[in-house]
Amino acid sequence: MPTNFDAIASSRGSSLEINKVLRNTYALLGATLLFSAVTASISMAMGLGHGIGLIMSLAAIGIIWFVIPRTANSEKGIIAVFAFTGLLGAALGPTLNHYLQLANGGMIIVQALGSTALVFFALSAYVLTTRKDFSFMGGFLMTGLIIAIVAMLGLWVASFFGVHIPGAQLAISAVVALLMSGFILFDTSRIVNGGETNYLLATTALYLDIYNLFVSLLHLIGAFSSDD
Repeated sequence: MPTNFDAIASSRGSSLEINKVLRNTYALLGATLLFSAVTASISMAMGLGHGIGLIMSLAAIGIIWFVIPRTANSEKGIIAVFAFTGLLGAALGPTLNHYLQLANGGMIIVQALGSTALVFFALSAYVLTTRKDFSFMGGFLMTGLIIAIVAMLGLWVASFFGVHIPGAQLAISAVVALLMSGFILFDTSRIVNGGETNYLLATTALYLDIYNLFVSLLHLIGAFSSDD
């Protein structure tokens, strides 16, 4: 017959497991972000073009879809996570070089990095402090993400045929920034409340939130800082 002592012991065990996942997730997240910065720097130094960046992004998508889910419970999963984040970091190199060519490009990148860090730490701290469950946001966030992806594809097709919609890219970037902020709350909440127990999958999710938030803020800050 279960006793109060059993319930307390089970609760403590669960809390210890959650804290372990959190520690491992943030440790790996920090390492992968640093690794991405290194691969981005190498990509920038090599002067890789946007075409190569697109190929690396597609390769990263292949890894997150087909490799990481199958290796998340093994040591190979760590290699897959670093390969995924390294490719995305390198794919960002051409975009960063583009902004560095602007008169205030360095400041734009610094502002985007600072804003991304501020949003991530503020939202993460809120969830870690309150332990609030944001799982209810899952359906809304996924729907918004699908709509944003469809809109981006539509914008790409329109530009291919020479049709340009002023402000559309900025609007999409703003929506994506809001969605990624929501995903930070959602993904952190899943770890804190025991919904995600695999730190490799948790790291991948938070990495994508940070990466897409940074890219969106980079586009927004770059547009509003432009003299054109």
